[in-house]
Amino acid sequence: MGKGGEQGGDSGEPAAQIRFYTWEEIQKHNLRTDKWLVIERKVYNVTKWANRHPGGQRVISHCAGEDATDAFQAFHINPTLVQKFLKPLLIGELAPGEPSQDRDKNSQLVEDFRTLRKTVEDMNLFRASPLFFSLYLGHVIAMEVLAWLMVSYFGTGWITTLIIACILTISQAQAGWLQHDFGHLSVFKKSSWNHITHKFVIGHLKGASANWWNHRHFQHHAKPNIFKKDPDVNMLHIFVLGDTQPVEYGKKKLKYLPYNHQHEYFFLTRILLPFLIPCSHTLLIQLWSWLDPPRAPLPTLFPADCGGNSVHAPSLKSSWKTYHNQPIIPKIFDETQSARIKMKLQNEIICRKQTWNKDDSRFLESHWFVWVTQMNHIPMEIDSEKHRDWLSSQMAATCNIEQSFFNDWFTGHLNFQIEHHLFPTMPRHNLCKVKPLVKSLCAKYGVQYEEKPLGKALVDIIGSLKKSGDLWLDAYLHK
Repeated sequence: MGKGGEQGGDSGEPAAQIRFYTWEEIQKHNLRTDKWLVIERKVYNVTKWANRHPGGQRVISHCAGEDATDAFQAFHINPTLVQKFLKPLLIGELAPGEPSQDRDKNSQLVEDFRTLRKTVEDMNLFRASPLFFSLYLGHVIAMEVLAWLMVSYFGTGWITTLIIACILTISQAQAGWLQHDFGHLSVFKKSSWNHITHKFVIGHLKGASANWWNHRHFQHHAKPNIFKKDPDVNMLHIFVLGDTQPVEYGKKKLKYLPYNHQHEYFFLTRILLPFLIPCSHTLLIQLWSWLDPPRAPLPTLFPADCGGNSVHAPSLKSSWKTYHNQPIIPKIFDETQSARIKMKLQNEIICRKQTWNKDDSRFLESHWFVWVTQMNHIPMEIDSEKHRDWLSSQMAATCNIEQSFFNDWFTGHLNFQIEHHLFPTMPRHNLCKVKPLVKSLCAKYGVQYEEKPLGKALVDIIGSLKKSGDLWLDAYLHK
């Protein structure tokens, strides 16, 4: 055992001989500049590889110093192919006397979950239905086309505008659930096909960045509701969450907002949506249109993988076409070009206002998005890292919503949040089929499987925020 095993990972070549490591030694390598992880008892030095990891360096870093077998299997639809990239990083194996699981995890529970995954694979539940996703994409595009046709034939009267706002709200929300499917590689057998389609849906139908989504969302799935690892719960300037964070920050007398009223201002979360989707073209264009003629060069605001939101703003394509192939790192262009583009965008905004006000649909969609995505997580345990096994960590952070045709459609099948978190690459139409098997495994080990009606789930968001806010206030005033 020892440092000799590091040579394989640092040099990019397999080690000349097998080295054995204990969990005690492996767990020391969880630093930013020193990262090891274990997959199926093999030890890998991913320190240099992390920055080239397609899913982002943070998600792989969150598993440093621990057994990453289940996370590895959960996120990769072709583990055999990925093993080729892991081979040069191999530095050794767990010592024969070491258990397969770290930190005294229940080895039998872990093995039973892996057996369940194998059973699910044998049942072909990771195979997507082309018809399901074709019809789903078709109904999104059909609503977008219908909105255009209504404008063409009926003009921009108040009634027409309201109807169109509702149609676009539905299409945009459903497009959001659809990009989620492609982002999780759950539609096509090849990762590249999923990535290409994901960029089309999230970029051209939603106007957001696929790279940004991947960077954040995979961290959330790897470590859900874990402070400093799940970006979805790092919201100190807006909310305090869970039971421990409010008390901790109350004692420190931190008060960016009156958190004891956070359950009330949560209803204003539509204001937060542009921060959740930072390359929202509507927001950026409006902000730009409000600026005075620039006195200094303006940076490129559109990441390379953002689409043109072509369905909603085809006339804007020429205005920002020069941005489309720019790298993510901002580039500066001259002041004259900035002023010219700004003026053109202002003219485009005036033309669009004569068509319809898309802010109505954004307002409605943002509420839809925020409530659906938070009802499965905010009422659940939110805390620091506890190094649980994959099943237990996902169960503690997620809950399900009762199944119905409406709930399935309204939530994009995120009402099966438990199954989705356990098997993120599984096509959503198969989540209901694996649900009985998951419930049975949870019952065997006494792991709580929480499921509730849609209405109760929405109300629980407010109750959880109020409870956390009250904990903060008590600690702020009395501790």
